[in-house]
Amino acid sequence: EVQLVESGGGLVQAGGSLRLSCAASGFSFEDSGIGWFRQAPGKERELVSCISTSDGSTYYADSGKGRFIISSDNAKNTVYLQMNSLKPEDAAVYYCAAPLYCSGLGFARFEYDYWGQGTQVTVSS
Repeated sequence: EVQLVESGGGLVQAGGSLRLSCAASGFSFEDSGIGWFRQAPGKERELVSCISTSDGSTYYADSGKGRFIISSDNAKNTVYLQMNSLKPEDAAVYYCAAPLYCSGLGFARFEYDYWGQGTQVTVSS
């Protein structure tokens, strides 16, 4: 059974930092692309960043470039999203999803993928 479990969300002041974790199981973690998406109320779900766990390629949406860092620990089957200099507009439910195609140029979702339950990030101004 594929499982993706996010953690690390919470309430932070603008300018602060959070590190999200996505613990994965039930699929070939070391040969997969994994992405972080977010969805704010009234908005569509959007990709924040993704990583290819096989070669370490990463991709960032403009919203997170220069502020967010995605990484993976293949020994722990876990992907992290370090979020710095948080802004009120970063507030959303953050989800991890796999598998997906991820390279330095972009990403693509497959017909079938799996999602975690999400973790809430709230940023106060």
